[in-house]
Amino acid sequence: MDTRLEHARANVSDLGRAIAWYTNILGFVVDSTWPPDKPNYAHFRAGSGAVFAIQEADGRGARFNFTVDNPDELWERLRDQVEIIEPLFDTAYGTRKFTIADPDGNELGFVDHVA
Repeated sequence: MDTRLEHARANVSDLGRAIAWYTNILGFVVDSTWPPDKPNYAHFRAGSGAVFAIQEADGRGARFNFTVDNPDELWERLRDQVEIIEPLFDTAYGTRKFTIADPDGNELGFVDHVA
């Protein structure tokens, strides 16, 4: 069976705080929120690949890996502003990555293939 990730969502405890963190710290752009009258869900603009979303809900904790062009540059920008799960390193399987946590403990990996 072939699969392709189309949508990934992390559960968060406070939607407003999470949106602020993802937009101010990581530079993500909110594409939309739902429902209109009292949003508890937001998804972010995606250039390619899966849509990434957050939802205010109980039961937090997940890991997501995002492919980036230059993990070294992003690491330098973020490392003093975030909780670090794994510092920047080269993996045994040919990637360079680091992993941080958002305010709700969701783990976010940023990875690129080593040339």
